[in-house]
Amino acid sequence: MQRIAALLLLACANALAVPTPEQVRAAYRSSDAELLDRHGVPIQSLRTDMTLRRAPWVGLADISPAMRLALVHAEDRRFMQHDGVDVGALGKAAWDNLLRTRARGASTITMQLAALLDERLRASAEGRSWGQKWDQASAARELESGWSKAQIMEAYLNLVPFRGELQGIGAASRGLFGKAPSGLNQAESAILASLLRAPSAAPRVVARRACVLAKEINPAASCAGIEWDVAAALTRSTVGAPQAQAPQVAQRLLKGAARQVRSTLDAALQRQAQDSLRQHLAALRERNVTQGALVVLDNDSGEIVAYVANGGASEVDGVLALRQAGSTLKPFLYQLAMERGWITAASLQDDSPLEIATAAGPYVPQNYDRQFKGWVSTRTSLASSLNVPAVRMLQLTGLERFHGRLRALGMASLSEPAEFYGYSLALGSGDVSLLELANAYRTLANGGLHGGVTLQARAAQTKTRVLDARTSFIIGDILSDRAARSLTFGLRNELATSFWSAVKTGTSKDMRDNWCVGYSEKYTVAVWVGNFDGSPMWDVSGVTGAAPVWRDVMDFLHRQTPSRAPAAPPGLVQQVVGYQPAFEAPRREWFVRGSESAQVTLLGAEQRRAAILYPGQASVIAIDPDIPAGRERVVFRAQGAAGLAWRLDGVALGAASAGLAWQPVAGEHELALVDAQDKVVAATRFSVRGSRAN
Repeated sequence: MQRIAALLLLACANALAVPTPEQVRAAYRSSDAELLDRHGVPIQSLRTDMTLRRAPWVGLADISPAMRLALVHAEDRRFMQHDGVDVGALGKAAWDNLLRTRARGASTITMQLAALLDERLRASAEGRSWGQKWDQASAARELESGWSKAQIMEAYLNLVPFRGELQGIGAASRGLFGKAPSGLNQAESAILASLLRAPSAAPRVVARRACVLAKEINPAASCAGIEWDVAAALTRSTVGAPQAQAPQVAQRLLKGAARQVRSTLDAALQRQAQDSLRQHLAALRERNVTQGALVVLDNDSGEIVAYVANGGASEVDGVLALRQAGSTLKPFLYQLAMERGWITAASLQDDSPLEIATAAGPYVPQNYDRQFKGWVSTRTSLASSLNVPAVRMLQLTGLERFHGRLRALGMASLSEPAEFYGYSLALGSGDVSLLELANAYRTLANGGLHGGVTLQARAAQTKTRVLDARTSFIIGDILSDRAARSLTFGLRNELATSFWSAVKTGTSKDMRDNWCVGYSEKYTVAVWVGNFDGSPMWDVSGVTGAAPVWRDVMDFLHRQTPSRAPAAPPGLVQQVVGYQPAFEAPRREWFVRGSESAQVTLLGAEQRRAAILYPGQASVIAIDPDIPAGRERVVFRAQGAAGLAWRLDGVALGAASAGLAWQPVAGEHELALVDAQDKVVAATRFSVRGSRAN
């Protein structure tokens, strides 16, 4: 026996090169790539290696002392005394192997680590050859000369296979017991140590070995408890994964060789937003609301600080999915008209029945409550989300101009020509994503400056002016005015925060989508609820659908951080304005300098300034080739037109006191209102595109 041991020690003279602890740790790869939040906190993992399961490297200080003790008792009781090769154990094993039919091993922890580090030293199905054993002993001696015992034990516990695909103490501890290695108790440590010699052993065999080992360490150990723990751990391959926090973000960012990627997400906010959305969806389930999504942007940087793609149990990314925007597009429509100088926040808007002739037939917009409010101010019309005035506003601004503005705000999903959407675009008939919509509102929050969003930190980005700063401020002031929205929503609702915020809700056709998008001084929050399959919700309003989640997230964001109203940019003035008749009470109103007025008076039809209401200046009208020749009509509309006549391209068409139905002809046109002396009182230029099918 002593001679065999001496021969093995002699082999150590032919030392093999071994790596340093630093090299081993640097070469280690977890089977999962890890997504970190903005502070470096792990927030989501993504499996990238399907051949085995490895957790991130675990330092020895983060491994339970019970596990370290169980390892030494099970594998190498003289670990702290030998120099890599236990001569006594090796010689005894060699002698026993000559006399017994069943082989007996004597590899130390260090020798096992050497084999884990060098595949040439690993045993085949027939075991190790004498040459492999000599090289393994040599490598172990080299390891002991350059590594500390703590480094050897740490590397061994991170590299050794335990059961199935579970490799290393991190994966084994979480996979079998659902806890970090620091939390392993004596029984669990004995079970893991018993798996090392036979990772695929039957549960009863593992339980018997673990019981013997546990009682060697602590005679009071309970074998019954160990048997229960073994049955619970080994009857499942892994403990259920924790609730996913940001899987869609992980799939976007965890690509290539990077094992850890830091995102702009905030882990605490992400958890809160996810919990709030799921709790509210549970409350809405009886109203046939099954899904939702949420995104939070930092107004200044464009960093995405929360990204909840769905309410759980779905792979769909609701932040990027395209849905009808509902009334959430109205602020950009009113801002466009205000920027052009066509309206002010005090201007009166007509909320009365409206019918528009279109290629698909008459378009008759309705308000949410199926009622009409008569004459209301721009402020009330937008804040209370009245539909008919918005459609009239789109007639004023022009469909193509509004469509172009939305595209400039980043809504690239509105990829069809403007005429494809028609006048219902004022009410959000176009499909946009939650992220696009949130960033458009962020543009309002930034006073009309537009920039891109990001999930990873970047250098400060130069923003581009898309909206006028003055009218963006006025729109934000309207959206923050709880009194102005009370006509539809009342004074007490989820939109009324205790700090400054501007917010708009929206509901798409047939109650398929409900939105709430708004911003504070620092953040923009956008929420969508509905059903990914497009089925309608039941009895969900603007303030009962997405708004409660929006409010929860806003309150969390500002639990310690105030939100102040923005300062008015240069070029604005405040003026007390009254109405005649008294449609609304006198109030202080914001105006672009030069447009202010102390009183807004509604004139009778005979007193109004002559003007062409439709088509508007630079309007584009599309011919529908599917409508039979001679059937399609465009209706010219005017105000203050008593005694005036229509003239199109120099040709008289008749009296303008009523609307005139005209068959559209492709080309550029000039429409005018003329008096009895053929003098032009008002004029507009428009174009007709397309051709009639034969």
